[in-house]
Amino acid sequence: MSESFIQSPAAEMIELLEELAAFSAPGEGVTRLLYTPAWKQAQQFLLNRAEAGGLKAYSDSAGNVYGRLDGTGSDGKVVLTGSHIDTVVRGGKYDGAYGVAAAFTALRYLSRVYGPPLRTLEAVSFAEEEGSRFPLTFWGSGNVTGLYDGSEAENCRDAEGMTLREAMTGSSLAGDKSPAPRDDIAAYVELHIEQGIVLERTGTQIGVVSAIAGQRRFAVSVKGTANHAGTTPMGLRHDALAAAAEMIVQLEHSAAEAGEPLVATTGRLEVYPNTPNVIPGEVMFTLDIRHSDGNELEAFCAAAVSAFEEIAKRRGVTVNITARLSASPAPMDRGLSGELESICTRQGRTYRTMVSGAGHDAQLFAPLTRTAMIFVPSRAGISHSPEEYTPPEELAAGLDVLIALLYKLGYEDLNDNGLTPHNTKERWT
Repeated sequence: MSESFIQSPAAEMIELLEELAAFSAPGEGVTRLLYTPAWKQAQQFLLNRAEAGGLKAYSDSAGNVYGRLDGTGSDGKVVLTGSHIDTVVRGGKYDGAYGVAAAFTALRYLSRVYGPPLRTLEAVSFAEEEGSRFPLTFWGSGNVTGLYDGSEAENCRDAEGMTLREAMTGSSLAGDKSPAPRDDIAAYVELHIEQGIVLERTGTQIGVVSAIAGQRRFAVSVKGTANHAGTTPMGLRHDALAAAAEMIVQLEHSAAEAGEPLVATTGRLEVYPNTPNVIPGEVMFTLDIRHSDGNELEAFCAAAVSAFEEIAKRRGVTVNITARLSASPAPMDRGLSGELESICTRQGRTYRTMVSGAGHDAQLFAPLTRTAMIFVPSRAGISHSPEEYTPPEELAAGLDVLIALLYKLGYEDLNDNGLTPHNTKERWT
């Protein structure tokens, strides 16, 4: 390994990030969907890169790719760090891939400078998180955490009708290791771009994630009476669209009144018969409601449902509300979050604690093991777009914080776990 790598891990990480961006389907931005040629090439590249960097490289049959730095301790536990390699269609080069590039770079750096850790460290590039090709999310981390048992692959199909099983069978990365749920993970750490505007707007270098918001999704159907727009008096109408509009405005008002971190969104609206001279007889719309506190989330949802029913009754229409998704909030480990805050203070970096409104692989690990997330700013809050961008110095700051936390977890006795402090060179601060 070259001396330049030791002096500048950030330069190596950014180079790796650029190299990963080259693995993409043709077109604007980066498109790297699960089990496609671009995805396979990127994962194979990471396997080769990990092995060349002195890590034990392997993959499992779901397509997750690992680089392992074996520890000298005897507890058999692993500190896992990484993110996902897949993208949305015409996405950017930072979402997911930044955490992957940082994880593999951090382990190579720690190995070269400090030698073997006490506790095994692993970098991971999860096979999938976005759900861009198949109608499920977190396929990579879901296999590791037990969210999936593999049977989902039989009937889950992409837009072309190919099953997930067929696509997985065609993957040249299929390894000997089964992606069965792991019970050896002592901690999981994920570094990610914020995908929001808070850090940039406040001039803050690092976001220490306190929780990933819980999410509830609903499909709402409002049924009134379709009738002639010119012959039906205003007082005798049962206008489904007017009722739905009042519901949506009420939702916005209630969410603003509730305050951060609650957010509520109507993202899709369908009107029938959708004709200029006909009073709408039916409207369907979606609700997406998120909060980091489960009780607050449920209370807000219940109040929204009650408000919708009152509006429907007053306007002489019917409303049907169907739950489509219920994801619980995922609080991060307070001890690890506190350590991240201490690291930022030692490194002279500005930081703030914050809730992640977006979902991440970390939310699957949070109920199972100690979990932490680190955010760096996103320019203008843009993500899932070719315009996605974070300046190199801010990417480097996130890497420095990640390395420091991995040093603490891998080379020092953090949890009174029977390990003794490692005899290293100058510690990473």
